[in-house]
Amino acid sequence: MVLVPGGSLMTRTPEEGRALALTLARHTIHNIQPDLDILKGGRPNYASTPDSLIDAARVVAIEFQTIAAANGYWRG
Repeated sequence: MVLVPGGSLMTRTPEEGRALALTLARHTIHNIQPDLDILKGGRPNYASTPDSLIDAARVVAIEFQTIAAANGYWRG
């Protein structure tokens, strides 16, 4: 089970941090629901529900906040 790809939250740029946040969110969801058939089977429900999409975006935003803090908000 990979929870932090590459073993670090450190990134060179905010863009890389955002990409890592998306990856972490996907890994989190996959670790919660490892059965890909069940995971993919639920997509039609949450992919078309605005509240579910907002919740997914919130998860990514929280991951990004964590990464930004680990990187000192990309300041010198």
